[in-house]
Amino acid sequence: MTDAPLAALFDMDGVLVDNTDFHINAWLQFAQAKGFPITRDQYVANINGRVSADAMAYVFQRPVEGGELITLTEEKEAIYRELYRSHLQPAPGLIAFLEALKAQNIKLAVGTSAPMSNVHFTLDGLQIRRYFDTVVDASMVRHGKPDPEIYLKAAERVGVDPARCVVFEDAFAGIEAGLRGGMQVVALATTHTQAELVNSGAALIVNDFTELSVATIEALVDKTPR
Repeated sequence: MTDAPLAALFDMDGVLVDNTDFHINAWLQFAQAKGFPITRDQYVANINGRVSADAMAYVFQRPVEGGELITLTEEKEAIYRELYRSHLQPAPGLIAFLEALKAQNIKLAVGTSAPMSNVHFTLDGLQIRRYFDTVVDASMVRHGKPDPEIYLKAAERVGVDPARCVVFEDAFAGIEAGLRGGMQVVALATTHTQAELVNSGAALIVNDFTELSVATIEALVDKTPR
């Protein structure tokens, strides 16, 4: 054991909220309307967990940048927010878990590929922003997941060594980002099944936060090679 600080770094979509199906439906509606239809499997493999620039480039099969990227992103996200608004709720066990982590002075951060509009929609809509010491969104990084930049920046902003951080993710791109940042990763089986996540590299796979405790997180970090 050590007295060095710990940090818990949370992805947002599919983690703080179990909203994957709503994002999938929004992307399918959006892509269909634009004449570039995609399937659920294509979403999971190529869009989930990635920043909008990468996702839009996949859908439109070309780079999408600048004002066009902003306009298209907000168009898609407006569809998502309309679909999910009446269903918005924290993931099972989330609030109790955040309270327990805060009680032990563990630093908390959000590291999300989502745009700021969705961050406001989720964190403020659920009234959970107060739990987090910092939020890093897509506008604050140059390289999206699976690049580790977003989680390394979150760790830096809370002043915790990456080796003392635990990342909570649902997407393969996000899991890879945490691992590449030298962090332990807990995978939530919301977008993928537990069986699909077995070979992801995650140290632990759970269905939701009711299966987690502060002691579990401390144990993951304390076994990290120094």
